[in-house]
Amino acid sequence: MSIASLLKKNETVENEFEAYVCDDETTQALVPILNEREWNTSQIKKGGIENAIRTLATASPPQFLFVDLAKSVNPMEDMNALAEVCEPGTMVIAIGTENDIDLYRNLINSGVHEYLVKPVSTEQIRECILAAENTLRISNETEVQVIENETDKLVAVIGMRGGVGASTIVSSCSWIIANNIKRNTAILDMDIYFGTDALTFDLEPGRGLCDALENPSRIDGLFIERAMIRQGENLSILGSEASLNDPTYTDPSAMSHLLSELKHNFNYVIMDLPRNMAAEYPLMLSEADEIILVSDLTLASARDVIRFLALCKTVAPEKTVKIILNKVAGPGLVEVDKKDFEASIERPVDWEIPLDSKLMVQVARAGKPLPQAASMSKVVKILKSISADITGSNSETSKVSFWKKLTAGQKK
Repeated sequence: MSIASLLKKNETVENEFEAYVCDDETTQALVPILNEREWNTSQIKKGGIENAIRTLATASPPQFLFVDLAKSVNPMEDMNALAEVCEPGTMVIAIGTENDIDLYRNLINSGVHEYLVKPVSTEQIRECILAAENTLRISNETEVQVIENETDKLVAVIGMRGGVGASTIVSSCSWIIANNIKRNTAILDMDIYFGTDALTFDLEPGRGLCDALENPSRIDGLFIERAMIRQGENLSILGSEASLNDPTYTDPSAMSHLLSELKHNFNYVIMDLPRNMAAEYPLMLSEADEIILVSDLTLASARDVIRFLALCKTVAPEKTVKIILNKVAGPGLVEVDKKDFEASIERPVDWEIPLDSKLMVQVARAGKPLPQAASMSKVVKILKSISADITGSNSETSKVSFWKKLTAGQKK
């Protein structure tokens, strides 16, 4: 999402306000406010939250949603049901007859902007809407600033051994950043001969990367747009499937120019960097803003993590280096215990992803990206944590919107 589109987000809402009420007194309190704002009074509807759930299941939600819980048997359950049929971005004001502090806290903690106890006055509602507008404005300004601060970040992901799952982590985190966190993201698959990132999305990699490296003078925004394969609105992939009979020499200056152009065109560039290329072209590490080493619990991987940490300290001393343990089996089923692994590399690992062979087979057969095919699995929850760490996302910003809180993990 661009900054311009973010600023215009509220302008594209079909209905700025909708209310679902249970009594005429509340309607009478609402009418003066709608008249003041020149909002259509037909947007005040009867039926309370039950009607809201039915209606919004087939219609676009408004910017401000006013719902009556007076006839709700289980308000929190109904709120969750309402969240299922709404998109992020709606500010919710709830009213009801229960003067219960626990209910109030639960609703507010869920992200509901305000809960009022009946009877409500016009002045109360007016103040709530004004406060909701101010909250939304601050949220949008903050999100714009976050996007500006996060722009042009290059993350290099390197597998310490073949088969440790670095490419799966690259494709999964990139998909999450593009689809869940809504950032313009690029995957750069530097394995020119055997890259699998495009294959993960059932796409043909083409020759985009080879063409870019062979003709660095042609690399610009238009070239990048044509060379990359679009997987979705916010995710593009640049890779190649070069002929095995065609040895390729890569000019370091061409790689540097390519990385610079990608960073200029995307908020996040996640680079799937083969270990041999990282060792041969250390500038790829120095160009990255963050380096992630993916390892398993084997003696060979422990050795190579030590070597790469030393390399990073030499060629990219100011860069952040994170370590992921992937495909971690149960106790007694690994070559090196985690405790001994951390002692040997002289630092703790940042994330540990469990081995789940059955899940990976099911995902492969489903033909979908891992985060999409198994969004609620433990593996994906950890991948979401990694993605949030890359982007600097946190739970506090999501509390601004009710739907971002209640739909988290449900509409992925």
